[in-house]
Amino acid sequence: MSDTTAAPLSAPLDDATARIASDRKAIRLWLYAICLLIFAMIVVGGATRLTDSGLSITEWKPIHGAIPPLSVAEWEEELEKYRQIPEYQLINKGMSLEEFKFIFWWEWGHRLLGRVIGLAFFVPLVWFWWRGRIEKWLLPWLVGGFVLGGMQGVVGWWMVVSGLAERVDVSQYRLATHLTLACLIFIYLFALARYLALIPANRTSASPQTSRPFSGTAKLLLALLVLQIFLGGLVAGLKAGLSFNTWPLMDGQFIPSGLWTMAPAWINHFENVLTVQFQHRMTAYLIVGFALWAMWAVYRSDAARHLRGAAHAVVAILFVQMLIGIGTLLGHVPFWLALSHQGFIVVVMMAVVEFWARARFAEPVRA
Repeated sequence: MSDTTAAPLSAPLDDATARIASDRKAIRLWLYAICLLIFAMIVVGGATRLTDSGLSITEWKPIHGAIPPLSVAEWEEELEKYRQIPEYQLINKGMSLEEFKFIFWWEWGHRLLGRVIGLAFFVPLVWFWWRGRIEKWLLPWLVGGFVLGGMQGVVGWWMVVSGLAERVDVSQYRLATHLTLACLIFIYLFALARYLALIPANRTSASPQTSRPFSGTAKLLLALLVLQIFLGGLVAGLKAGLSFNTWPLMDGQFIPSGLWTMAPAWINHFENVLTVQFQHRMTAYLIVGFALWAMWAVYRSDAARHLRGAAHAVVAILFVQMLIGIGTLLGHVPFWLALSHQGFIVVVMMAVVEFWARARFAEPVRA
């Protein structure tokens, strides 16, 4: 009697769990697709910066701007707008229409990709919500991701505005903010996807009774990575990679003189080309050293055996990124190598987020 009654009572629970697992998988794959688009956005953004194309479109038209110039007259109108800003007047004066089209298409493509990402996020979000496939706890996290994407569009225009009046390029502060926010959005969405992959369907959080070794270590490594991304944005904004193109020494010294020649002293960390490049180098060494220590500690801990592969991957990928960065510096920022350095940061972020997610949510292997 108990056997016959138990089956109908347990079946709905099993079906519900299977439905949750299926919904989470669909949402996870969607988030991975958005992360892939953000990766493309980071690469295209890097190309836009390296080709000095970011100021070629001098207006922000979120809807109408999706349509490029379709006639010679419209192209001439866009070029005339560009002729009014300092970058044209002081650097590109006399630029032909064909030369202008080259930089215009990079910036237009960058903005179009941003619109595509917005639609690719919003439409499936509404569809999943309408079909009741988003758990209540998950909905605010997904809406938060959409809000962050909208903020990124605003920050992007805020960055462009800085180069339209009194400068011939955008503010390094705003460029670093724009790049860092893009990477934070990637980290946010990828971490959410990995969370959905690692947490069983009958749970929405890690078990509080389970010890989570190295969770704090992973978070600190992730924080250092975000800091390094911001510092890299400063290097890009100041074109600091075009100076002091030697390694491991800078200007003949490991710790060069002239790091704090500007007053007040704090401004050197944001506007002194020497200091900005130096701190980017030193933070890279710090991150690699910390990752090596974390890997060593993981291998010494029986409770963290499930983290060994992730820790090893972080170290290996960081070394590749550092080698690309050194090559970019020694080569005086060649286009494809510099673009690889910016694009490969996405691989670094994925590795560090995976290490964090497994440290925080994956069940430790029991002896």
